[in-house]
Amino acid sequence: MTPTGEDNPSGQRDARRPMPPSIAPGSTPQRRSVIPPAQDQRQNHPPVQATHTTASREARSQPAPQPRQPQQPGQGYTPRQPKRRRKHHRCCVIAWVLIGALVLYWVAFLIWAQSNINSVDALSGAANTPGETYLIVGSDSREGWDHPDSTEGERTDTIMVLHKPESGPVALISIPRDSYVDIPGHDKNKINASFAWGGPPLLVETVEELTGLTIDDYFEIGFTGVGEIVDALGGVSLCYDQDVSDKNSKMEWEAGCHVVDGDEALAFSRMRYADPLGDIGRTQRQQQLVGAVAQDILSPATILNPTKLIPVTAAGLDAFRVSEGTGVFDLGKFALTLRSGMGGNAVTGTPPIKDLGYNVAGAGSTVLLDPDQIDEFWDKIANGEYEPGTEVGGIG
Repeated sequence: MTPTGEDNPSGQRDARRPMPPSIAPGSTPQRRSVIPPAQDQRQNHPPVQATHTTASREARSQPAPQPRQPQQPGQGYTPRQPKRRRKHHRCCVIAWVLIGALVLYWVAFLIWAQSNINSVDALSGAANTPGETYLIVGSDSREGWDHPDSTEGERTDTIMVLHKPESGPVALISIPRDSYVDIPGHDKNKINASFAWGGPPLLVETVEELTGLTIDDYFEIGFTGVGEIVDALGGVSLCYDQDVSDKNSKMEWEAGCHVVDGDEALAFSRMRYADPLGDIGRTQRQQQLVGAVAQDILSPATILNPTKLIPVTAAGLDAFRVSEGTGVFDLGKFALTLRSGMGGNAVTGTPPIKDLGYNVAGAGSTVLLDPDQIDEFWDKIANGEYEPGTEVGGIG
C-alpha cells in the first residue's frame, strides 16, 4: 500500500514513484502547450475575431463622412430640385395660366354682352310689390320673315308674366293676346292693342292694372328672333299630339315630338286656327317653346362651349329688347328664374277664362277673363299660395 499524505507527514515523495521527466533532477523544464487538439484546422483560417476587431479599429480611425456642402456662387455648383418637385411646379404654372385665360375670356365676354344689350323705356315707375315680376313679350314684327304675311304694324303674339314670390313656387302665366281688359287712357280692348297704341310702356301699365303686380323688368323678343336663337342652338325638341297642316301659320306637323329649326318653331308657336283650344292652345305651345329654348341655353353643352355660346348670345342680343338699366347679371338672374318657371314645381297656365269668343263692337272676338275669379287669382299668384306643379286658369 502506498502511504497517503496522512501517513507521510513530512511530505516527502515516495522514492518508489518515478518523477516526471520535466521535473526530474538534472533536466530542463519544458513549457506545457496550450494549443488545443484542433490546432491544425485553426491555422488554416485566420481568427475571425481578430479580423473584425482590426476592421472596427480602422473604421473608427477614419474621420466621419461630412455632408456635401453647396459651393459658393462662381464655383460651378447649381442646386438641382428633385424631378417630382419640378413636375409639380410646371403643373401649377400651367393651371394658373389656364385659370387666368378663363377669367379673361369671361370678363371679355361679359363686357361684350353688356355693350350689345338693346334697351327700351318700358317701366312705369310704380311702387314695388313683393317678389320679383318679369313681363315677357313676343312682338309680332314681320321684318325678315320669309313667308308672305299681310299683317301690318306691331302686335304681341306672346304675353307672359313670370313671378317669383317671396315664398312659394315660381309662376309663369300666359295672358291671351285677345284678352278683353282695361287699357289706361283708352277704352277697354284687346290687351295687345295697348302695345300697338303705346308700345312697351302702355303694355306694362295695362298688365300692372290687370295683375296688381309691379313689373320689375321687361323682356321683348322680336318675331324673327325666336327662329334665330333656335337655329343658333341647332334646333330644339317640341311635342304636339295632333297632325297639323295650317296655311295661316305655315305649320306642317305629324303627331309626336320632333327637333325643329327656327322657321318650324315660329310656326309651332303661332298656330291657333287648327288648334281646338284656339288661343289657349297657342299659349301652351308658346310656353313649351320658351321652356325648350331656355333649357338649351342654360345647358352645360351651351354654357361651356364658346363656339356655341357666342353665336347663341349674339342671336339673343339681336332679338331682345330689355327695360333700361338691365345688365348682364340681371339677364342671368332672369334666365334662372325662367328655368324655375318651366320646371315641374312651377305654377303654369292662364288666368281664369269665362268666354273664348266674347264679341265686342269695335273689337271683334275677344277672350273674356272671369270677372268673379280674376282678382283672387292674381292675389294667389302674388303670394305664392298655389301648390307647386299646379296648372291654373283656363276655361271655367
